[in-house]
Amino acid sequence: MGLPDRVALAHASIVGGPAGRTAGMDRRSPRLGRVVPLDDSRRVSVLLGVLFGVAGMGSSSASVALAQIGAEFDVGVGVATWTISLYVLMLGVTTALHGRISDLVGIRLPLLVGVTLMIGGALVAAVAPSFGVLLVGRFVQGAGAAAVPTLGVAIVSGRYAGAVRDLALGRLAGMAAAVSCLGPLVGGLVEAAFGWRAVLALPVLSLLIVPFLWRAMTREGSGDRLDLPGALLVTATAGGLVLLVQSPSSGPAVAVAGLVLLLLGAPLVVRRVGRRPNGFLPRDVIRNGTVVRSSLAAAAVPAAWFAHLIAVPAVMVHQGWEPWQVGLLLVPSAVLATLMPRFAGRLLQRHGGARSVAVAAVAASTALVVAAVGAEIVAPALLVVAVALVTVAFGLGQPALNTSVGAAVHADVRGVALGIATLTFLVGGSVGSALVGGLGSAVSIPLSLIVLAALPLLGLFALLPELRRGDEREVAPTV
Repeated sequence: MGLPDRVALAHASIVGGPAGRTAGMDRRSPRLGRVVPLDDSRRVSVLLGVLFGVAGMGSSSASVALAQIGAEFDVGVGVATWTISLYVLMLGVTTALHGRISDLVGIRLPLLVGVTLMIGGALVAAVAPSFGVLLVGRFVQGAGAAAVPTLGVAIVSGRYAGAVRDLALGRLAGMAAAVSCLGPLVGGLVEAAFGWRAVLALPVLSLLIVPFLWRAMTREGSGDRLDLPGALLVTATAGGLVLLVQSPSSGPAVAVAGLVLLLLGAPLVVRRVGRRPNGFLPRDVIRNGTVVRSSLAAAAVPAAWFAHLIAVPAVMVHQGWEPWQVGLLLVPSAVLATLMPRFAGRLLQRHGGARSVAVAAVAASTALVVAAVGAEIVAPALLVVAVALVTVAFGLGQPALNTSVGAAVHADVRGVALGIATLTFLVGGSVGSALVGGLGSAVSIPLSLIVLAALPLLGLFALLPELRRGDEREVAPTV
């Protein structure tokens, strides 16, 4: 074997070895007898996107069954919405926990545990004999589902590099958005055919996906012990923040509980980080300006996304549309979402994560204005355009955020950094749903959308230092 062949073999063994594969599984070349890495990024990112979308359907599809759930357990629709709020709460507060555990023990175990909890909770909710048991099931389901977005992104960020990684992140976000867009339609059809309990059981479909991701789930971690007190403090504080954000549509008791958790937890988290700089919440992560600014700016995108998922069905159902008919309005956006990855990947390669987040923020703000006009005059065509615009924003904003954060931190803390970014991302979604749910019912949905349209523009101010600095530079290898 000549020198070029030996160099190629050494390179293949490095990128395909146990430390992480940047191009997927390996095969042996029949001509040269060397190991050649296969690019499995398309398959892995599509499967992760579908898994992410199925987890997201826990809220988007279940929303169409709230009236039936309320009638079954003799509670009002307002109380029934806790089946969504509790799920979103746990989805938000446990993302960082899953991310940090993956840093310590690898991705496979926490992802399998998360998917198991998601499926188990969904089944408990589907067969619940009482409303209390249903809420317990949704609590467990949300805690497990939180593993999917964080660890899915961690798989892609650690397995691929450069243009392949950017395209894979875009494909993951596009598929997740497409499946989520279909959530109301699927939920409406399933509810009409089999009842609301079958809708809550839809996450069981993830069992069909996980086996095909087995080899992509790494088992290598730092081996450090989990900072359990730090994890509990961060989770409680994050829970307080999410409760406070959701309180406009949940009542003063929720606001007080959230405020207490936040005021008590935040100083203790700061103290814990000072005493344990390499603990659950590494000091290098929370002091990283790129992580903080990118997360804050990108949070406006899911705020617009969740606002549309609530506002559009509310407007059209008020006009007498059936849930499955409302779902049809989102089908064009689902198709568009599948076309977004290549566009998002090219934009990320050309302009970097920060500028791509900025483009997504502008698209989100524009979508909210168009949706406000469409809701005011009840124009389905404008609502379709608005959802399409916010789909573009989501399909670009999420991979741009993950690219910025993943490239700004060391591989040893990438999981928790992506978890914190995902937490901020989901809190943004809570802001959107709470503002439309609270202000929309008190004043009007169009006005609430106009108010929310200012949020993405405010995010641009947080991003200004990153925009001035230009494209991000990786501080550590991705393998």
